[in-house]
Amino acid sequence: VQLQASGGGLVQAGDSLRPSCAASGHTDSTYLMGWFRQAPGQGRDFVAAVKWGGGETYYTESVKGRFTISRDNAKNMLYLQMNSLKPEDTAIYYCAAKRKFTRYTGFAEVSNYGSWGRGTLVTVSS
Repeated sequence: VQLQASGGGLVQAGDSLRPSCAASGHTDSTYLMGWFRQAPGQGRDFVAAVKWGGGETYYTESVKGRFTISRDNAKNMLYLQMNSLKPEDTAIYYCAAKRKFTRYTGFAEVSNYGSWGRGTLVTVSS
C-alpha cells in the first residue's frame, strides 16, 4: 500500500485542521490504519488508529475528545479531524497502514505498520 498525507498547515491554538491520507495499491489487504506524529527532536508517537474493515477506533489519551480518526473505504481515504489544537500538537503527522496476517503487538506500536506516508507538517502557534 502506498500512502500520501496532506492537509497540514499553520494554525493558531484552538483552531481545527483535517489532514487526509490517500491510499493506493492493495488496500484490500489492509487491517489497520493509523496516524502518528513526530515533534522536533522527538520519536514517532501514536495518535490514533482505525480498523479498516470494522471501523473500531483507538486514540492516545492526549487527543481523546479533540481528534477524530475516520476512513472512507470506497475512496481509500483516511482522515484525522483535529479540533481545539494546542501548541504541543505541533509535529509532522504520518499516516501508516498495517497489512492483514502480519505480526501484531498492538495498534500503537510503530513496528506493526509496514507502510508509511511522507508526512504532513502541522504547526500550532500560541
